[in-house]
Amino acid sequence: MTSFPRTLLAILSLGILLSACARENFSDLDEFMASKRDRPGGVIAPIPTFKAYEAFSYSATTLRSPFDRPVEVREIAQLQAISAIKPDESRAKEFLEQYTFDSLRMVGTLERDGVSWTLIGDPEGGVHRVTLGNYLGRHHGKIVEMTDSYVAVVEIVSDGTKDGWVERPRTIKLSGV
Repeated sequence: MTSFPRTLLAILSLGILLSACARENFSDLDEFMASKRDRPGGVIAPIPTFKAYEAFSYSATTLRSPFDRPVEVREIAQLQAISAIKPDESRAKEFLEQYTFDSLRMVGTLERDGVSWTLIGDPEGGVHRVTLGNYLGRHHGKIVEMTDSYVAVVEIVSDGTKDGWVERPRTIKLSGV
């Protein structure tokens, strides 16, 4: 109850204070407004006309991204001349070679005793560490480069002829990047 009289007193004081500031003679303000009204009005420039918008159709959506490595095109005769490319069938298969390349994903990197390792996740949820020279994927994919954000692999795949093989570069990028 003590706050009600204080509030009432504050409101009454404010009302009295505001009424004391009021004046009845505003002749100087009225003269100023009359002089401004008597001046001739200015000319407003017309609205500028703009060219109509021409829609742009991006026609390069089917082309290679400029951020991807260019595909190396070779003639079939050149490919057949490079007969030294063939998978090493006598090599023991590594664990990650049982999975397709697209089912593998890079989940991280680590370094231990000066050796860099890349962590590769398989489709069953397992995580495996690999380094340069290890193999993965069903097409004899050999790891040739490792960074913190991707692993570069060179696969050896059939060129469609009886005994012809070609190298195909692939990358696995870090998941979430």
